[in-house]
Formats: sequence, C-alpha cells, structure tokens
Amino acid sequence: MSLWSRLLDRCRGRPAPLLDAGAAARLEAWRAQPEADLKLPHFRTRYVVVDVETSGLDMMKDRLISIGAVAVNGGLIDFHDAFEVILRQEEVSDTDNILLHGIGGSAQRAGREPVAALLDFLDYIGKSPLVAYHARFDETMIARAMARRLGEPFRRPWLDLAWVMPELYRERLDVLATLDRWLEMFDIENIQRHNAVSDCYATAKLLQVALARGTQKGADTPAKLMELERMRRWMRRAG
Repeated sequence: MSLWSRLLDRCRGRPAPLLDAGAAARLEAWRAQPEADLKLPHFRTRYVVVDVETSGLDMMKDRLISIGAVAVNGGLIDFHDAFEVILRQEEVSDTDNILLHGIGGSAQRAGREPVAALLDFLDYIGKSPLVAYHARFDETMIARAMARRLGEPFRRPWLDLAWVMPELYRERLDVLATLDRWLEMFDIENIQRHNAVSDCYATAKLLQVALARGTQKGADTPAKLMELERMRRWMRRAG
C-alpha cells in the first residue's frame, strides 16, 4: 500500500472537524478560486516554493511545526511575497529536534492556532503550483495537517526539483544528488539551513535555474516540467 493510500485510509476513519463560520467561509472561498493554468509559460506563472519544519521525519506520525513559502512570480523572486507561520503545538518537540530547526519550546507554544495558520497558508498560495525539493515530505506533512484540522483533501500540483534538476542536467547526475550540492553548483547561498523561509529562498533561486534551463529545452510551462518529472519517475521505476 502506498504512503498516500495509508494517509487517505487514516483520514477516512476520522470525523470531519467542526469549523466555525469564519473558518468555513475562508476555506470555501479558497476552494472557489480558479485553478492556475499550467499551460501558461513560466514568465506568466506564479510558483510558490514551500518548505516545512516538523517534529521528526516520520511522515505518518510526526507533527507539522512550521511552514515557509516564497513566490517566484514571472520568473522573479519578490522578497515581499513570502510567508512564514509556526503552528501552535500542544506538545513541544524534543531537544534534538529543536536544535535542528531552531524553533524553541516557547515559540512552539505561542504559535498560531493551527486552523488559522493553515487557512493563512491557503490564502497565501491561492491555486499556484507548488515547488519543493523532495516534495513528497512537505506535501504529506501539509496534507495530514489539512485533513486533521480542516477536513480538506489537500491535493495540489507539485513540482519536485529533486527529480527535475537531474533531468535538466543529465551530465551532472553522477556528481549531484542533494539540495546542498545543487546549491553549491550554482553558487546559491542558504543563509540559515533548516529554517523554512531561508530554505525556500535558496530553493526559489534553484527554481529560477530550472525555469531558465527548462525553457531552453522546450519545457517552458509548468505542465511540461511536471510531465518531465513524471517521465523521469517512470523511467526510474522501469529501470
């Protein structure tokens, strides 16, 4: 059984959360927004790069602590078009985990109420395509929180640079695998590793590289880059 199947099975067994009228209206307003046209060229697309910090690496058990996001709009990073939220935690994560992401116990206890935090995130992303490096982790942690807190099956179009970059730069595949190596290759600085927004800014710069390279290779729309990713995943499974 796939990870997504297990996640959906868990969500089906839970009663839908009861949202107050204001939260329900915000969620419905987000649902009513039109989907982004994934066939538009990159320079007419708003991508949102996403990164999360969590209480651990178990996608089925650990908790979402914070979400960071940065927009790449028309191929440009707008430093004013960014998002960060810490979700209030009922139980603070352990010391080793705090040392990794730097979000202390007091900050976790004082975070934004989770329903409001997740609605803020939906308001920020709208229906833009989402981007991450190893996106399945970010996608799953956000989807679990959305299902638990909002009753929302969070299925959005994601672009995973961990698959796209090796396809765009096949000649570098033998050398490069991790995000840090890709950043080093293109001389992209990550000011604060394991800080959600800092990681997003660095990944957003890598996305700019992917958009330029993709355009050169004819993958000049979100849909074409996502198809390139699907083909690489298929070839990996088939091989």
